Amino acid sequence: MAEVALQQTNVYGAFELKKIYARNYTIGVALAIFLHLFLIGIYYFADVLSKEDEDGTPVVRMKINYSDLGPPPSIENVAPQIQVAGPVAAPTVGVPVPVPDEEAPPEQVIASQTEMAAQQAPALVEDLSGGAQITQDIKIEEPVKDEEPGMNDFTAVEKLPEMVRAVTPEYPEIAKRAGITGKVFVKVLVDKEGRPKKAVVIKSDSELFNQSAIDAAMRSAFTPALQNQHPIAVWIVLPYRFTLEGQN
Repeated sequence: MAEVALQQTNVYGAFELKKIYARNYTIGVALAIFLHLFLIGIYYFADVLSKEDEDGTPVVRMKINYSDLGPPPSIENVAPQIQVAGPVAAPTVGVPVPVPDEEAPPEQVIASQTEMAAQQAPALVEDLSGGAQITQDIKIEEPVKDEEPGMNDFTAVEKLPEMVRAVTPEYPEIAKRAGITGKVFVKVLVDKEGRPKKAVVIKSDSELFNQSAIDAAMRSAFTPALQNQHPIAVWIVLPYRFTLEGQN
């Protein structure tokens, strides 16, 4: 049999690591100390440079008058002001002009306030003695008619109208023959006297009943609605139901 020589590779174990531990530890500590000293040196060096700049830079203070600066550029290009001088015009009003005596107007005397009051007082007494009459135009406006509320307007009311006379609508003959039944809701405007003024169908199961329901609503009578103890016009809804005998 041929002998096979096995070549062993270098393998690190606990023994080898213990041998190089002291050297690696020393190198690591030295590098850490060097790095810290390097960073500290950079910090102090930068601080020293900044102090030298502050101490060595001279500060120059100058006193400048605004008058020495001159006008701003936007004013330098403005044209100089033009002044025009001329003789002063002599006044033409109130200057006395000598005239001959024969052409001079007669002297006029202006009455004082006391003299004017004395002249006006007798006239006032005469007017008062004869009875002073004061005339003034009086415009008589016609009373404004109450506006009817809209069908969809909200009207505040304390007491709604109550039906005094109820009228039963006539059953249309064509609906009776066809056996048609249904309901009709009529909205009625009741005025201040409790009389229906307008009637509008707002809902109906059949158009055959509309006119009969409107006629019955317009022939009905009500008590007027009240608001603050005063009659007012208001819209109310009246339901009418059309049924045949033997049908509910």
